[in-house]
Amino acid sequence: MSKKLTSRAENYSKWYNELVVEADLAENSAVRGCMVIKPYGFAIWEKMQAELDRMFKETGHQNAYFPLFVPKSLFEAEEKNAEGFAKECAVVTHYRLQNDPDNPGKLRVDPNAKLEEELVVRPTSEAIIWNTYKGWIQSYRDLPLLINQWANVVRWEMRTRLFLRTAEFLWQEGHTAHATKAEAITEAELMNNIYATFAENFMAIPVIQGLKTESERFAGADETYCIEALMQDGKALQAGTSHFLGQNFAKAFDVKFTSKEGKQDYVWATSWGVSTRLMGALIMTHSDDHGLVLPPNLAPNQVVIVPIYKTDEQLDAITEVVNGIIKDLRAKNISVKYDNRDTYRPGAKFAQHELQGVPLRIAIGSRDLENGTVELARRDTLTKEVVALDGLIDKVEGLMTEIQDTLFNKAKNYRDNHITEVDTFEEFKKVLEDKGGFISAHWDGTAETEEKIKEITKATIRCMPLEGKIEKGICVLTGRESARRVLFAKAY
Repeated sequence: MSKKLTSRAENYSKWYNELVVEADLAENSAVRGCMVIKPYGFAIWEKMQAELDRMFKETGHQNAYFPLFVPKSLFEAEEKNAEGFAKECAVVTHYRLQNDPDNPGKLRVDPNAKLEEELVVRPTSEAIIWNTYKGWIQSYRDLPLLINQWANVVRWEMRTRLFLRTAEFLWQEGHTAHATKAEAITEAELMNNIYATFAENFMAIPVIQGLKTESERFAGADETYCIEALMQDGKALQAGTSHFLGQNFAKAFDVKFTSKEGKQDYVWATSWGVSTRLMGALIMTHSDDHGLVLPPNLAPNQVVIVPIYKTDEQLDAITEVVNGIIKDLRAKNISVKYDNRDTYRPGAKFAQHELQGVPLRIAIGSRDLENGTVELARRDTLTKEVVALDGLIDKVEGLMTEIQDTLFNKAKNYRDNHITEVDTFEEFKKVLEDKGGFISAHWDGTAETEEKIKEITKATIRCMPLEGKIEKGICVLTGRESARRVLFAKAY
């Protein structure tokens, strides 16, 4: 039986950590800062992956795979990218172990097996991919090149938290090459829109699309687009990014093409990615003190059926009816689990499925068979109702859409109520301390002011929103002229 979770109000961070473990999503591993994603957690990630993969392919992208290791000389080729990731890099220097003569039964690095060139374990794949693209691109006929890969990456984080920040994590990274600047910008914007659509329609997470400031851009990018979400504790979470890379990587790796006019030019590039960090966003957007709350689109089991019985004969009669329900639900593409384990009592099963966020629970007993009814329990509202067996399938199908919409609207209302316009720095600090959420404020556009606000308040500029009016004003910190409002928040 799972232990009772710490309440969110008492300690949000502890609640999150307990929920990830107790709901059987992931656990810490023997490798510092790395996690084991357990089957239930991985099933949710697989559903995210499948939907994103479908969306990518619908827009003309193909999957490929590139090496985990990047020669140090290639990694250094694009200077800004190398500098941006240098402190997070794991580096392979040797290729063999040997018996340790001073410690029998132990191994040591073979000093004679030093690599001629050190290998960086990829923190991101631009370097190895653009070195490869040099052999793939010669003519305008080879463009656009639209490639995505599903992979793992390593960033040697010092302070880690399951899903949100780990030394190794899973992600997808798209890398595209184009003949013109305009085409590459259109691609970067398209992929950011895809991320936003996925987050809102599939994960039921409302997001704000925007541009990052220069200091917050991806290392090596000319522009970074992003989607920003707001968690229940009032902190922001960057849920996805899409980068217009200009010709920076093409020039670093000498990737040129011959145009229709016979002229040679460097290609224009983008990269874009989301990661298992989305699992953290999912948990912190919807879940409650009882456990995980999953939108139906992402639930490994959208419906669970629990039989209530005392004898084997009663179970057999219930199972016969349940088998028909399962067949009809699956015909509607609704995933369903029949929890007929005889090692747990119904109450323990209810508690487990509530903790794991199953959107809809059906309980059916002998008396229900006599009455032609079942009990339906919704995870999102924690409400129950007795429903006739006739019409049950249509009822469940309708609830799948209703629960998905309810979760999105609840999260959107919270987000919208936590976007606050301020005009003074005193207001800024008060809202940040008392209310949290996004703060819409004027900023003078300088990195110095951005850094100073971060130093004083720990709030960062999450993005310059792509939608909404742009009006001039006065910077909340310096009093200098400001071209527009931006969104600040404390963030994960």
